[in-house]
Amino acid sequence: MSDAPQQEIPKTHVSPLQFVKGVGPKRAEALAQAGILTPRDLLMYIPRSYIDRSSIGNIRTLHRRMLNPDVFDKESRETIEALRSEITIVGAFTKIREHQFGKGRKMLIATFSDGSGADANVIFFNFIEYFRRVVKQEEVFAVSGKPDLDKFGKVTFTHPDIERIDPEDEELYKAGKIIPKYTLTQPMKNANIGMRGFRNLVELVIDQEKPNINEVLPASVLHEYNFPNRSEAIEALHFPESAEHLRSAKNRMKFEELFFFELLLALRQQGVKVRDKAPVIPPPSPTARKLLDALPFELTQAQKRVINEIVADMKTDKPMNRLLQGDVGSGKTIVALLTMLMSADNGFQSLLLAPTEILAEQHYQNIKKLLGDMDVNVVQVVGGQKKRARNAVLDEIGSGRAQIIIGTHALFGGSSKKDVENLWLQYNKVGLIVIDEQHRFGVMQRAKLRELGVRSHESQTPLAPHVLVMSATPIPRTLSMTLYGDLDVSVINELPKNRKPIITKVVFESGLQKQYDFIRSEIQKGRQAYIVYPLVEESEKLELKAATLALEELQHEVFPEFKLGLLHGQMLWYEKEDAMKAFLNKEYQILVATTVVEVGIDVPNASVMLIQNAERFGLAQLHQLRGRVGRGSEQSYCLLATKDHFAFHMKKKEAEQQEKLSAIIRLRTMEETTDGFKIAEVDLRLRGPGDVMGTRQSGVPDFTFADLVNDELAIEQAKKAAFGIVASDPHLRKPEHTATRTEFLRQYKSDQNFFDVA
Repeated sequence: MSDAPQQEIPKTHVSPLQFVKGVGPKRAEALAQAGILTPRDLLMYIPRSYIDRSSIGNIRTLHRRMLNPDVFDKESRETIEALRSEITIVGAFTKIREHQFGKGRKMLIATFSDGSGADANVIFFNFIEYFRRVVKQEEVFAVSGKPDLDKFGKVTFTHPDIERIDPEDEELYKAGKIIPKYTLTQPMKNANIGMRGFRNLVELVIDQEKPNINEVLPASVLHEYNFPNRSEAIEALHFPESAEHLRSAKNRMKFEELFFFELLLALRQQGVKVRDKAPVIPPPSPTARKLLDALPFELTQAQKRVINEIVADMKTDKPMNRLLQGDVGSGKTIVALLTMLMSADNGFQSLLLAPTEILAEQHYQNIKKLLGDMDVNVVQVVGGQKKRARNAVLDEIGSGRAQIIIGTHALFGGSSKKDVENLWLQYNKVGLIVIDEQHRFGVMQRAKLRELGVRSHESQTPLAPHVLVMSATPIPRTLSMTLYGDLDVSVINELPKNRKPIITKVVFESGLQKQYDFIRSEIQKGRQAYIVYPLVEESEKLELKAATLALEELQHEVFPEFKLGLLHGQMLWYEKEDAMKAFLNKEYQILVATTVVEVGIDVPNASVMLIQNAERFGLAQLHQLRGRVGRGSEQSYCLLATKDHFAFHMKKKEAEQQEKLSAIIRLRTMEETTDGFKIAEVDLRLRGPGDVMGTRQSGVPDFTFADLVNDELAIEQAKKAAFGIVASDPHLRKPEHTATRTEFLRQYKSDQNFFDVA
């Protein structure tokens, strides 16, 4: 942003904690080790859970309500839901005994009473000796956990949290309140900071800092969503008066952290559209029309819709910043090619950036094949090119004769990371940048490529290229709204008509011979097959050894009549390329590979893939691997081989049993659907957003309150509010946005340079 706000760092909440009454240097150091350096940090150190004494008063009441759930009134049900179904009772252990079960196993059963006329059993299966020492009779304890009824109808807690109550705190627990429980680190305990002391410290700091807690959300937002103000919300997080009070505070803080991240995305998008001018690339495109007429197939309706969206972007002087999502084999490449031909017909170069040499080579060969004898100059820039060939390509690029430039990281310029700034690679009027598998590139790399594109224009007003980023890894809607909220999103949600859905089946090790026979029958029909192994270890030597042993065993003992090739991660890029080309040219009937094959070139004749030890692969990885077959018109198959003992779990009808093994969920999901977006949703729930997308690279913060899996409504509301404010006040200069602007700069001051990076 040319008129980006100057950094206005708020002066509140910065006094050292050691000067707070009762803290001192030793305790301040212990708190600092947990990241609590200032009063502000302490206010944001949220309770890990809450002890609810407001709705379930005693064991007798709990027992009655569990026997007849309809007795629960609406408020009690909401309380339990808000506190994650954790019930807390306060009382004393009156009897402790050991019980033997199974083959020499023991459990500890402690009878717990609260004087209500009923008691409960507290059961420990593990660490019995430890709990025997901790659970002392007649001392007052708080027992927190999920209650159940045993076969005799007795209230039972299995391995609950137990906390001995300080006699001074006993009245607090009996007062019928919601009590916060914090994570206390060992250094805190060593500094004599107990639960009661920590609660007292938080209460003291809230009282001191309340006048300094400024509201950071615009008044219009608070009014629209009926949120409490910031100081009320923070106090309620620590000391809620009711479950509804706590829920309202959490919703407000959840919205706040999402709102400021969406504000960053809105300002990035606004910065691109307001600051930069882009080349105007209008239709029609004679070369694109010629290609469409020559294609042996018709584009799907989804492809046509996406092309229209791209055309609408590129015919204006505002830079396109669009994410194109499409499942494996949905036809993203042809859409990208038609877009690049539009750019070429208007006198501009296009860059196509791929993450690996194999993928860059695949794009180069496919595009050359599709264009045939059309007068379009396509060149490739990859590492390891001989000097004469490299110089010839550079001359084509610098002169502007090269119209479509395909490559890997070599497109950034320089022959290594150290001399990227030498900029020996000079472009000539770049109008479009296409980034394939964009999640594999960091923000700095994308910014660098875009800057090279801007420099390629000689006009007094440099033109920013249009940017199309493609992903074959389907991104769930909630993640798409947060990770790529600053991009317009297009989705190809339809496969070409001649593609048959891949038949996927889970098979077991004891039946592998039958699967080998099936592969043999497919090869005898003239088809080819992949057999994929997981990486045994990260060690390069072990990977090479495992891949080589697998090849030798299959070649000599299973498929002696066929030729087998090998592809693994320790090969040099050109060795991988040679192996894939040989497989494409049918020199091998079977390609034995580690997971490197997931970004291999298309082999339409390959109709079957056997994935060994499939339970060890991630869901997204399995889906990407499966996408290597099914590229032709013949029926294709994906066989997921796993351990025999999984057969028992796969046949279990009880969903609860299946949920215990995420591997079962992954395998079942692969059997049940080929829809990449459905698979991505399941993957997100299994692994969480950090693992799915690698949020550290993507720039998404670690949210404290928001859950990117389940908070779709909150994300939509935050996005609507943030983008609406930036649309009416692009630089947050209005008086009513001053506090919002100040807080934004505090959170994202280091991100200003990347406001315009996709």
